Amino acid sequence: MLGYRGHFSTKSRHYSIRCGDIRQARTEQARLITGTPPPDPEKTMTVGEWHYAGSGHRHGEAFWAEVARQRIATARRIARHQADEKR
Repeated sequence: MLGYRGHFSTKSRHYSIRCGDIRQARTEQARLITGTPPPDPEKTMTVGEWHYAGSGHRHGEAFWAEVARQRIATARRIARHQADEKR
């Protein structure tokens, strides 16, 4: 970790957000989107239903996947060219 001897998530609570807070915010957002009732501390909710959510890219992800593919292809082309020059 570039000379940092601690774990990446062990930051001061005064200067950064905790991972637990991020997880809680994501849970709340998912709960609101799906319409799930707030959790009851006295009950355990078990979800036993799975459904297919789809495959492929959504909402502009195809553009970024193509950009990444082009960068990888360019880097490989440059590496091949440099290897050929060394021979």
